[in-house]
Amino acid sequence: MSVEQETGVYIFCVIQTEEPKDFGKITFDGKERETFTIHYEDAAMVAAEVPMKIYHPNKDNILVHQEVISAVMGNEETVVPISFGNVFQSKEDVEVLLKNLYPQLAKLFPEIRNKIELGLKVVGKRDWLKEKVAKQPGVQEQQETVSQKSKEAGYFDRIKLGEMAQNFFISLQKDLEKAIHLPLTDLAESAKANEPIGEKMLINGSYLIDRDKESQFDEKVNELHEEWKDRVDFKYTGPWPAYNFINIQLKVEENP
Repeated sequence: MSVEQETGVYIFCVIQTEEPKDFGKITFDGKERETFTIHYEDAAMVAAEVPMKIYHPNKDNILVHQEVISAVMGNEETVVPISFGNVFQSKEDVEVLLKNLYPQLAKLFPEIRNKIELGLKVVGKRDWLKEKVAKQPGVQEQQETVSQKSKEAGYFDRIKLGEMAQNFFISLQKDLEKAIHLPLTDLAESAKANEPIGEKMLINGSYLIDRDKESQFDEKVNELHEEWKDRVDFKYTGPWPAYNFINIQLKVEENP
């Protein structure tokens, strides 16, 4: 005889509405489930009933979480995403969470209404970067010095070469920030230059824009890509909820 598993409430995001809504069925943890909303004032949590357990951030689980938020974004003007993996014991517990968060949500809703986030990562092409590095004063000479010494003897020379390369990349990132990131910032409500990931990434930008200006922003990205496509690769993503522009601690460290 199988033991029935306790049911919990998994939360995806918050929207601004007083009307009960659902965003269709989802397949989560191997079973089809209904989505629904839990309300406090004009804040509503998009949720689904699931087995009460820890959900690991594997590919399938994260994909479902993101798909629900994307579906909500297609229908709602104001979407506050919730971090992955938060499950509560009951709908009443979620109502308590909403009540506690409401003062912050009330301030946040007007700031992100009808706003979306777009992301742009700019990665330097290997050949172009090698060519640029080689043209830096002193780099070629330092490379020759390192190549002529043994591994042990050339230890400090290699450190110096690494420092020269690092300084070059910092300078290049600043140049591209002026050439690419700042023109996009001018079209955005808000923008962030996030920390680049990996040694070839030159820009890791996030941009909060009005939905109505998305096509204008797209045109500018395409214009900049056309100008830089022989030297760098663009990875343009979105639209997303305003992940990088929400100054509110929504992650629940410990379930009730």
